[in-house]
Amino acid sequence: MDPLGARSQFVEVQNLPTWDQSQGVQDEVDGENQLTEEDDQLTNQLNSLESPFLFRQDINSKIVLFNGDVALLNCTAIISTSNETLTDKNPVSDSIHRYAGPELRDELLKLKGCRTGEAKMTEGFNLAARFIIHTVGPKYKAKYRTAAESSLYSCYRNIMQLAKEHAMASVGLCVVSTVKRAYPLEDATHIALRTVRRFLENHGENIETVVFAVSDVEEPVYRKLMPLYYPCSKKEEKISLPLLPADIGNTEGEPVVPERQIRIAEKPGNLEGDGDINTDYNDLYCHFTRCVASRRRLLSQETVLRVDLCGRTVMVVVGRNIPVTIIDMEKALLYFIHVMDHITVKEYVMVYFHTLTGEHNHLDTDFLKKLSDIVDAKFKKNLRAFYFVHPTFRTKVSTWFFTTFSVSGLKEKVHHIENLQQLFTCILPEQIDIPPFVLEYDTRVSIQSFTTLQLSIEDKGRYT
Repeated sequence: MDPLGARSQFVEVQNLPTWDQSQGVQDEVDGENQLTEEDDQLTNQLNSLESPFLFRQDINSKIVLFNGDVALLNCTAIISTSNETLTDKNPVSDSIHRYAGPELRDELLKLKGCRTGEAKMTEGFNLAARFIIHTVGPKYKAKYRTAAESSLYSCYRNIMQLAKEHAMASVGLCVVSTVKRAYPLEDATHIALRTVRRFLENHGENIETVVFAVSDVEEPVYRKLMPLYYPCSKKEEKISLPLLPADIGNTEGEPVVPERQIRIAEKPGNLEGDGDINTDYNDLYCHFTRCVASRRRLLSQETVLRVDLCGRTVMVVVGRNIPVTIIDMEKALLYFIHVMDHITVKEYVMVYFHTLTGEHNHLDTDFLKKLSDIVDAKFKKNLRAFYFVHPTFRTKVSTWFFTTFSVSGLKEKVHHIENLQQLFTCILPEQIDIPPFVLEYDTRVSIQSFTTLQLSIEDKGRYT
């Protein structure tokens, strides 16, 4: 109630029933999937297994399922889902902007966008919520499902992390994956529910309430799946066990894909011997595409992108760190697109170090043609220059053929750079993170060239 006695349009989260108080939760489980106590054999088998999502009264008491507008929740922060430029128009963001007022749009311009999977925060302005956390869900394509799952997990994980860092008592979550982004609702719901559950288990001691704000379309899916991750009794815990999906994530709820565990040699290309080690694709990909930031956290907000003399973002690819023969190039392609997606929204340049690469590092033309065909138009349009550092005669010929006959519009953007001094005429040294072996190689070659030139001059002087 306001001072004049009018009913407030905003909803107090402390007045909403928590998940453990909800009535008839078990009745919402699909009858076809529900187990009965008469099924003795299966019941005995279930009793011998422990669910990965145990009945936890303390966690259930923090969870609220709310059918309504997230913008109306009176809590510490609510979530808005948008696109990379934070200008998307969807029912959630439109409502938040309507209630928050025009100041929100001005504030978003200062954020200069948000990468897929990340989260940024603004004030709530005229909302009842004190803060708004903005996030960008992934575009879903079945072919790149793994990347989409990881990005959506990152959305919810980063939201919860911000809530923890800012000591927020309550958070109102909308469904991050909008219809525009074509993410299957049930798949997205699994990721949302388990990510929040794992975060509350591991880091949520100071978070009092998490509200899942859903629409009429989304509510049945949430009610169907919530008992799997938030069982309201030991019985429901057992009933839900066989209904859990195969991938329930790791201890933090992050998607786990068996194919990511591969065997690689200590030295790329050396597949013999007993020096194999287990390496996750995420670590391997950090070598595949290196951001020129001082840290290797490719997708974090703290990453500081470097620029060339024209103020364009610089991306670096180190050829020697691409073990082409022993990684799944489909997944490498997927990750490359994921990392580059937020950078290509504006003009950028790429620096490719071909230094000391071997046959096992060379990308074939079929892969490069596939990359060119798959990426969005912005990747090609906003690429202003491609600096090919330390090329060989063979790669110069290959590049000419590829840019002439396989792809269009790229030939004039490719620049072969013989040494770092030539590169520094385009990009200042402090604006590019150069691997030590590249510096050593360039220095050695420069000394050899200088020595050769000096000997040539001395020989000419001797014969004159």
